[in-house]
Amino acid sequence: MPKQTTRKPDWLKKRLDYESMHEMSKLLRSLNLHTVCEGAKCPNMGECFRNRTATFLILGNVCTRNCRFCAIPKGTPITPDPKEPEHLAEAAVKLKLKHVVITSVTRDDLKDGGASQFAKCIKEVKFKLPEASIEILIPDFKYNKSALDTVMNANPDIINHNIETVPELYADVRPMANYTQSLNVLEYVKKQRPDILTKSGFMLGLGEELSSVFNIMNDLRKINCDILTVGQYLPPSHNHAILKSYIKPEIFNAIENYGKKIGFIYIASGPYVRSSYNALDVFTKIKTTNYEIY
Repeated sequence: MPKQTTRKPDWLKKRLDYESMHEMSKLLRSLNLHTVCEGAKCPNMGECFRNRTATFLILGNVCTRNCRFCAIPKGTPITPDPKEPEHLAEAAVKLKLKHVVITSVTRDDLKDGGASQFAKCIKEVKFKLPEASIEILIPDFKYNKSALDTVMNANPDIINHNIETVPELYADVRPMANYTQSLNVLEYVKKQRPDILTKSGFMLGLGEELSSVFNIMNDLRKINCDILTVGQYLPPSHNHAILKSYIKPEIFNAIENYGKKIGFIYIASGPYVRSSYNALDVFTKIKTTNYEIY
């Protein structure tokens, strides 16, 4: 069995703000809410919590899929909480959020994959915090167009669906997902609602070839994906997908430069970049430059 790369280089060493993490966690638990920040053991958690931002995780904290890079527990999920949209909006108000990011576990057990719960959360936030922009990070919903229509009709500002890795690694890293299907999801959203920004992201360090990285970037631009995030994979434990390499900052810079060249409205590429990291700043820059950053 291949050995996991373990020693972190200097550019990946980061202190955690445990006080901020504790305070945010206390608020979330009081409202029976979860965040992907905690579930995925994100290295930016302390920084984001200190800045009073978080990515809300709806539909419980147990996933029906078995992606090998993810720390969220797999198994049989609970019934969706009917009060979750109200609680989420309440937390957003208490935190005085200007940009609300909502994601979910994958719920293949639900007929619509949880799309209706996404829509309810979006509408509740819009009602209680009308000035806030809303970004959602959705699963593929098995390419159920009716489910995608449901979330689009709730009018979020950004719809994100992550490609996660190169297609050659899907069988090992995302065995219950399909690369083409994920592209189809993003393409359908953009064709149906060109006014909604589309976004995707992937990880590096799983053994991918740089040529394949450029290929998936080209695939995303062919379907007019607007925003891209690229970050370093950090395994949550030794039981998850094997980390093959730490990617040097200059490679991330080369990827970012290529993304600018091929026309992404915005691209963030770096070791600590994650799907919703600095999401408010990104959306603000795009909005104030009329979608013409590059």
